[in-house]
Amino acid sequence: MALVLGIESSCDETAAALVDSDRRIVAQRIASQDAEHAPYGGVVPEIAARAHAERLAPMIAGVLEDAGVTLADCDAIAATAGPGLIGGVMVGLVSAKALAMASDTPLIAINHLEGHALSPRLADETIAFPYALLLVSGGHCQILRVDGVGQYRRLATTIDDALGEAFDKTAKILGLGFPGGPAVERIAREGDVKAVPLPRPMVGSGEPHFSFAGLKSAVLRAHETGAHKVADIAASFQQAAIDCVVDRLQVALAEMDDVDTLVVAGGVAANASVRAALEKVAADNGMRFAAPPPKLCTDNAAMIAWAGIERLGQSDPLDISARPRWPLDPEAEPVRGAGVKA
Repeated sequence: MALVLGIESSCDETAAALVDSDRRIVAQRIASQDAEHAPYGGVVPEIAARAHAERLAPMIAGVLEDAGVTLADCDAIAATAGPGLIGGVMVGLVSAKALAMASDTPLIAINHLEGHALSPRLADETIAFPYALLLVSGGHCQILRVDGVGQYRRLATTIDDALGEAFDKTAKILGLGFPGGPAVERIAREGDVKAVPLPRPMVGSGEPHFSFAGLKSAVLRAHETGAHKVADIAASFQQAAIDCVVDRLQVALAEMDDVDTLVVAGGVAANASVRAALEKVAADNGMRFAAPPPKLCTDNAAMIAWAGIERLGQSDPLDISARPRWPLDPEAEPVRGAGVKA
């Protein structure tokens, strides 16, 4: 049985985990930085990198101790090498390089997005390739066809903000605190989804790409009027975002009529209302729906370790560089209006 140590430090979660080839999370530790970033209403890269540097080494030692193993028992060390906040990515990758060199253990540099893309397979061994993937997080919003490990074809991306980013900025506008996504979801349960008229950007467009900047701006204007309850704005925003995702997904799925499974991954996949809407999309299209459990949706090292299991047998040189941007489909054509997030 293979055992891989995973290290994740791409944003504001410091994490280490041990996962084996039987899909068992042997040990896992995650340190949140919510308290450090809350005063600023968002993630401050310099603060995040410093926290990773302070916490990562003890966390790695902790998961090894929890599992009762040493580095010599690991078949590989898998670490996020991008994309992400470059300072944090460098902390995790350099730590992995040092451990790999000291223990003569293979290093596997993992694309953080691939960690999310493959995470449903850690939770469910019956998920087979190919599948349609909706990847929704704070920094990314994409629809991809997944034909295998390392085989991704991007059908859609956001031309401006990611969905998770729109949730976070809505929370900041409404004064709901940080992290924003869960805060919006909680208060939206108390609101009326039809109370505030908000736009549905790109809905009805023949291309499957996303846009959330206009929706975010409409939330700001609605809040500034003072005419609406915060819960109603949150509920209306969440429903508008869901309507956009459902419409865009329907367009993309029309190009994947030979795929029978719809997978959702990334931090926004933990949102219960989003999940329910996507389950209906899958059912309406005669597809199976799959999503990792909520604890594997947000950034974690177990998904990085599992991606290492999926790539076991390969190794990367110790001089491999950290990447702030690393698309899953580098051959995808640039999208109108899309920047580096594409």
